[in-house]
Amino acid sequence: MANIREIQDRIKSINDTKKITNAMYLISSSKLKRAKKSLSDTEPYFFALQSSIAKILEHTDSTQVRQKYFEEGMTKPEAERKKAYIVVTADKGLAGAYNHNVIKIAEKEIEKHPNSKIYIIGQVGMHYFEHRNVEFSHSFKYTIQNPTLSRARSIAETLLDSYLRDKVDEVYIIYTKMINSMSSEAEMLKLLPMDKGDFKTDELLETGERTEYEFMPSSDVVFDTIVPNWLSGLVYGALVEAYCSEQNSRMMAMQSSTDNANEMLRDLNVVYNRVRQAAITQEITEVISGAKAQKSKTVSYTHLTLPTKLEV
Repeated sequence: MANIREIQDRIKSINDTKKITNAMYLISSSKLKRAKKSLSDTEPYFFALQSSIAKILEHTDSTQVRQKYFEEGMTKPEAERKKAYIVVTADKGLAGAYNHNVIKIAEKEIEKHPNSKIYIIGQVGMHYFEHRNVEFSHSFKYTIQNPTLSRARSIAETLLDSYLRDKVDEVYIIYTKMINSMSSEAEMLKLLPMDKGDFKTDELLETGERTEYEFMPSSDVVFDTIVPNWLSGLVYGALVEAYCSEQNSRMMAMQSSTDNANEMLRDLNVVYNRVRQAAITQEITEVISGAKAQKSKTVSYTHLTLPTKLEV
């Protein structure tokens, strides 16, 4: 059994670690609230863009719409398409299985499509794929910390440019979607080409009628303006969702660590009390034994008989 000093050092070490986990929990909680607020502030704008695309598709003949943006305009067979994947990971660890789940999906896709173009967001993903000699775009250096709309727009422009230049035929983003405050799930979202079925409105589904619109100067110009902004909204939403999921995962991991620390402290305190009580008992026993020995020695001196005086 450990001595009192060792147990005290262990308790101090766990208390210091507990302070760190509590601090990280509070920091992640604050970051999560800010990210959610940023997303809620920008969502109405991108929902309006999505509604605009739906209305254009609803009231326009398919021949007037630029087919390049949509699945219907894709002529290459599925097996010959060049795919691009944006893999969104964290910049730091201590977030449970957050990074592992995203990387697992990415590895499966890379195994199925070895000639894919890979874009990594986050230091954890970069270090992971570098260590395994997986080729990815090193010029695509973006951080996941504090996602901004300008960063999302830059990412979307890079991907859209590659898509329109036929460098890639399909673009996906692999990120972690936050389901609720207790759970999140890694998923893959297709960005390009878009599916017209995702933009159907209730009005068209109910009536089946389409009102013709005239676009000035053309529908292509309108789509060239709306689609990049809408794509930026998708990327921004995915980045914020991933960032929120990371903070939520870290909060849960830190809470679990704090709970484990409390349990360890309870066990150590019990052991400490036992060792301390044993030490006190040992000291008392030694004192009593010493007192008894001293008393026995004194009694033996008392019973000594002095020799009688010799007569001359």
